[in-house]
Amino acid sequence: MFKKIIQFFICILFIGQVSAQTSQISGFIKDTSSSNSVRNAVVVLLTPKDSVLKAFTRVQADGSYQLKNIPTGNYILSVTHPAYADFVDDISVKNTNETLANIALTPKSKLLEAVIVKSGSPIKLRGDTTVYTADSFKVSANANVEELLKKMPGIQVDKNGQIKALGQTVEKVLVDGEEFFGDDPGMAVKNLRADAVKEVQVFDKKSDQATFTGIDDGVTQKTINLKLKDNKKSGYFGKVDVAGGLQKNIPNRFNDNILLSSFKGKRKISGFLLNGNTGQDGLSWQDEEKFGGGENNFTVDDEGNYSYRGGSNDEEPYVNTENGFITNTNAGIQYSNKWNDKTTLNFSPKYNNQRYNNTTNVYRQTQIGDSVLNNNSNDVVNINRTNIKLKAIYDIKIDSFNTLKITGNANFYETNSTDFANAITTGKFGNIKNTSTRLLKNSNNKQALSGNVIYKHRFQKNRRTLSINTDVNNLNNEGDNLLQSNNVDVVNNTAQLIDQTKNFENNSSNINTRLIYTEPLSKNYALEIGYQLAINSGTNKQKSFAYNSLSAKYDTKVDSLSNDFKQSIIQNIPSLRLNYSYKKLKINVGAAVNFTNFDLKDISFNKTYPRNFTNFSPSASINFTNKKNKSYRFNYNGTTRQPTINQLQPLRNNNDQFNLFLGNPNLKPSFYNNFNISSNSYNFLKDLFSYQSLNASFISNSITNNRFIDANTGKTISQPTNTNGNFNLNYYGGFGFKAKKIDTRFNFNQNIGYNRFADVINNQLSFSNTANFGTSVYVSKSKEKKYDFSINNRIDYNVQTTSQNNNTNKYLTYSAGADATVYYKKVWSISTDFNIIARQKTAQIPGLTNSLWNAKLQRTFKSDEFTVYGVIRDILNQNIGIDRNFYSNTFTETRNDRLKRYFMLGFAWNFKNKAPKAN
Repeated sequence: MFKKIIQFFICILFIGQVSAQTSQISGFIKDTSSSNSVRNAVVVLLTPKDSVLKAFTRVQADGSYQLKNIPTGNYILSVTHPAYADFVDDISVKNTNETLANIALTPKSKLLEAVIVKSGSPIKLRGDTTVYTADSFKVSANANVEELLKKMPGIQVDKNGQIKALGQTVEKVLVDGEEFFGDDPGMAVKNLRADAVKEVQVFDKKSDQATFTGIDDGVTQKTINLKLKDNKKSGYFGKVDVAGGLQKNIPNRFNDNILLSSFKGKRKISGFLLNGNTGQDGLSWQDEEKFGGGENNFTVDDEGNYSYRGGSNDEEPYVNTENGFITNTNAGIQYSNKWNDKTTLNFSPKYNNQRYNNTTNVYRQTQIGDSVLNNNSNDVVNINRTNIKLKAIYDIKIDSFNTLKITGNANFYETNSTDFANAITTGKFGNIKNTSTRLLKNSNNKQALSGNVIYKHRFQKNRRTLSINTDVNNLNNEGDNLLQSNNVDVVNNTAQLIDQTKNFENNSSNINTRLIYTEPLSKNYALEIGYQLAINSGTNKQKSFAYNSLSAKYDTKVDSLSNDFKQSIIQNIPSLRLNYSYKKLKINVGAAVNFTNFDLKDISFNKTYPRNFTNFSPSASINFTNKKNKSYRFNYNGTTRQPTINQLQPLRNNNDQFNLFLGNPNLKPSFYNNFNISSNSYNFLKDLFSYQSLNASFISNSITNNRFIDANTGKTISQPTNTNGNFNLNYYGGFGFKAKKIDTRFNFNQNIGYNRFADVINNQLSFSNTANFGTSVYVSKSKEKKYDFSINNRIDYNVQTTSQNNNTNKYLTYSAGADATVYYKKVWSISTDFNIIARQKTAQIPGLTNSLWNAKLQRTFKSDEFTVYGVIRDILNQNIGIDRNFYSNTFTETRNDRLKRYFMLGFAWNFKNKAPKAN
């Protein structure tokens, strides 16, 4: 009996203790995206072993909840709501009154977005890379990559094949991370099949140095990488496309294109041959620069430097293959391979020959005070040029700590040309000031050799690195020309006959070595210490001889046009850079000091021009990735630009006797302060993208031409000089979206620019201000094997003022176009494109409108392997090459020959990949 009484009291005591050891749990429920309270969510407490319901409650309007009389112990806490993802967590109840941390619920819409990011959506963001899933964008049968890119939001391909991604010009196109036929972006996009591409990756490619150290040096190139499908990496594919047409009154037109590629694992071999006379070029923009090409023969560079045909010492003829008539042969081979994931070889030889002719008519009006000079010139040029390019990249991973990359380039150019020109300059009331006729024959050879060696070493300590990067460049240019001209100064009633030959030889060499050491200071901080040595040397020899009637030879030396000039520029640049990286934020701040030593020698006149300059070059960048689909970037750097040897050499160029150019050995280097703020984002649920970029440059010691203009005779002498006050402000942005209800995509782009150039005329400083505002709209809609349709509109408003004459020029340029393709029974298709451009009249010249209309009919056979087609170009016969420019006190209009209406019939055979499909 006594034992039972004791057991009873122990049981009562135990129950009392259990009753006393209860707790109250409270907290708040929030939304992760908005931080708002989540009302009416259900909070449930379950036992961990058998998930028995212990308690539950609903969340109040303010987001709070309470669970009372909960015994101590371990539980499962669950929070549910129809609009949010479930929250489940293990908790331990110990205290009598416990407040849990705020619980954040994720909306299901955000959860869906995360799922889309990780799945095969049309566009994805991987860090700083925008990834387009190729199969999400439908293109026509046998389409190339260029047609695929035109379908992708944020990417534009203009009529000349230049690619822009998020507003920036694409400088490199890679295939599976490797160069394809060198550094020409057009080769891959024009010749690779769209259906072989799995992904199109767009990113800012960092320098090898920045990629290795992880410290941003501000050097980037907008790059597209074409990632091939697995089943396209083995086997072969190719294309044979031949077309021709018999024409009346014009040469017959033809195009022959052959491409063959064989891929096997890491090995890729490709070859191509392009031959035709319809304007296909095959030259990259880097080649155009080397050949002296440009939009027209009036140019204004970043510093406001005004130049036109005959305005420099470079004897390379002017070429722009968009204008004129060209017969082109272009061939190349691409080989790349990777062994044992350690050694990579990429080799790409190319050959190009062009036979080019063009007639250019230039009207130039220049105002000097109350005087006006009107110059009309006609220029007929014939050019035959050949280019052989060799490029090789050898990359080896020596071991886990050491790598070596060697790049070599060899370019050989040979050009022969004849140029016949005549010009007349009149005054305000039509009175003749001067006349000239000129025959110029050039024979020119260039050899450009360059190489890069970068050695990288990683130490045992993480992020401690050492690298040595050396660039070597050599350019040798030699040739001769014959100049025969008759120049009449009508005002002074004098005439000058010139019959001369000129032999020239110039050479420039550059060695640039950078030593960089990085040291981690902590988990988030790293220090970069660098030293750079750059040695630039060059010579320019020129000898001119007049025709001697007694000896019937060119043996009378013209001292005023002969000169032997040598330059040596040595730069010592120590630098320091601090890098901070934490989660979404990366900050980079650094500075370099540029000690520059000039040693210029005029050997002909035994003069020297020694000078020394010290420039402080700060730099800073901030990268903030707010979300996976949104990022912001700020970048600043200070850079020095050295004058060229042609600008320094005190030598006259008399190719155009009434427009002479004279070098200036007293030039100083220019210094640029460059700022950039940019952002881009993509909303995966709404299929909405946007990008913005603001750029600013402020230039000290800008190199600008001082023009000495004689308003009486119309003669101009241009000489480079240093000025201050130049700056550029530019904004570009765009956004696009897909209206899903009507399955139509809309893209909008905007740009605003304001540039101020210091201009010197007759030793008087003035400022020219140019503002431009542009906007464009692009709308596209397509249905596979049914139709493709797009329209585009663009309007640009330009305002140009100059303080010298208080002149203001305002004009609009408007362009519109439409592209359409209609399919019939999946094998027939007819496509057409129509573009119109209208230029508003100005005080100098009337308005002008022209249209370009093309059409193509094709039929495919054998699962699209074979294609027969007919094409008509420029149906309205209105293709004209015209460009207008305002700069300072000068208006220029340039008209060129253009390839007008023609037709061709063609046959294409597209090889399909015969390799077995990948699992």
